[in-house]
Amino acid sequence: MGEYTVLGIDCGGTHTDAAILAIQGQRARLLASAKTSTLHDDLPKSVRTVLEILAVSSAEQLKNVRRVTLGTTLEINALVQNRADTVGLALSAGPGLDPLHFAIGNNVCVVPGGLDHRGVEIEKLFTRELAITAGQWARDGVDAIACVGKFSPRNPAHENEMGAVAAKASSLPVTLGHTLSGRLNFPRRIATAYYNAAVGRLHENFLNSMEKALATFGISAQCRLLKADGGAMPFAASRQEPVQSILSGPAASVMGVLAMWPDAAKDCALLLDTGGTTTDIALFYEGSPVVDRQGMILENRRTLVKSMASISIAVGGDSLIDPGADGKNARILPLRTGPAMAFGGTKPTFLDALNYLDAAPDTRDRGDVDASRSGLENMAASLGGDKSMAADIAQNAVANAMDKIVRAATELVENINSGPIYTIAALKAAREARPQKIYLVGGPAHCLRQRMEASFGMPVEIASHFDVANAIGAALTIPTAWLEVYADTGKRELSAPALNYRERIDPGFTLKDAEQKAMDLLTRKLEDDGGKDANVQIVESDLFATLDDHGRGAKDMRVACQARPGIIAMLDQ
Repeated sequence: MGEYTVLGIDCGGTHTDAAILAIQGQRARLLASAKTSTLHDDLPKSVRTVLEILAVSSAEQLKNVRRVTLGTTLEINALVQNRADTVGLALSAGPGLDPLHFAIGNNVCVVPGGLDHRGVEIEKLFTRELAITAGQWARDGVDAIACVGKFSPRNPAHENEMGAVAAKASSLPVTLGHTLSGRLNFPRRIATAYYNAAVGRLHENFLNSMEKALATFGISAQCRLLKADGGAMPFAASRQEPVQSILSGPAASVMGVLAMWPDAAKDCALLLDTGGTTTDIALFYEGSPVVDRQGMILENRRTLVKSMASISIAVGGDSLIDPGADGKNARILPLRTGPAMAFGGTKPTFLDALNYLDAAPDTRDRGDVDASRSGLENMAASLGGDKSMAADIAQNAVANAMDKIVRAATELVENINSGPIYTIAALKAAREARPQKIYLVGGPAHCLRQRMEASFGMPVEIASHFDVANAIGAALTIPTAWLEVYADTGKRELSAPALNYRERIDPGFTLKDAEQKAMDLLTRKLEDDGGKDANVQIVESDLFATLDDHGRGAKDMRVACQARPGIIAMLDQ
């Protein structure tokens, strides 16, 4: 294959970055990059602006882009700021479990009826109350509905019926839990379906706006959205599962590290991505990103969405400084109201404090150092102090920020080491992951390098293109997917809940047959989505001996397979 170009765009909390890369075999070259401020109320405009900057020097390359991959903080920002849609939650669990224990929000309807663990109906579904409630939800301003039944991955009949009744009574969009994951965890499936419904409309509008913005610049390439697990999925598939991309931000920087550090395969290292609003922290073990197999956490609730094992704290270059009474207890606030004074802001921030303390000649990511100094000295003067107090404010604010970052990184590492370590590449059970170096990306990287080394006691590396690492990571990410398949020889049925797929099997069906079927189904799905030649592999495979309805021996099987996340090429520095 000859050389071709790809485009990565990352809509971060402070900046929207874009990068055009040329791919030749397993190598990539950065052709052009751009950066602009993120407009949280109008992300499409941020994307249009960054493309306008690129078009000045790279208009022809933009038109020839073969693939576009985006990362965004749109959905997570909407959840944090309470701007997501209001969701009506319809739950059915059958006898023995009150689903209200796991309910989310103020609009919940418990639907009588239930299935057993094999998907056999043990209590008929009664939907009359749901029809009445769903109609009332629509009149009360509820925006979407999520329907979840216990054991629905084994038999989606009840969930499908709830969805049909709710949609007919309300005319609202409906999410069905079994279509998002085949795993048997009722509370986490509730959370997954709820958040999928909560961001669905916002997600759809964003994708539509992105397609229009790209078309404006003559870009007609296939478009993908980054997922929380470090993979990418086409817009068409993403429209069905917006929950997969709620935490795409940290994943973008992780994939950027994979692309920019060819020696990462030998390392156990921390990734620190310090932007304007937050610092995202992740861990590499033997060169592979560590993943959270338990599921992404949203608003303190576990979901069934695979994600990177990462933590994000509200410490960024634009985080405001609270000077305290005399500067001795100055600290960084989890608040951003605009850029640092070094970049035209009106209040001193973490970056301004770094500028005040450092007189190094390298100012490529520091902005107007004199503005930072004036801001800190004016802050001190407002408290009746002089330049000595300004230095105290800067010193203590930076120390407070570094303490927060170190504590967060330590917490992440300890949590990862408390159980088996799963990475993109493999399960690394009974081995400890102790980082020996730090990969640092993000705008203030050079200001932070020496302080990071001193605070962590380990070397820090910064890549050539540290300031657009997320956009590079997005551009080079390959498509991924995960699929669970169930086979029950007693019921003579095989199912893939996420695909709404079912087929008859014979009593002699084996676990090896189930594994092959799972891989075939996932490969076909990836090909339909435009992802050819994916590395599909079995990651879980279980068989249990059971009795069928007539007391005869049977086999109950579960197989999980995935197309492993990764990058298509290494970046030439």
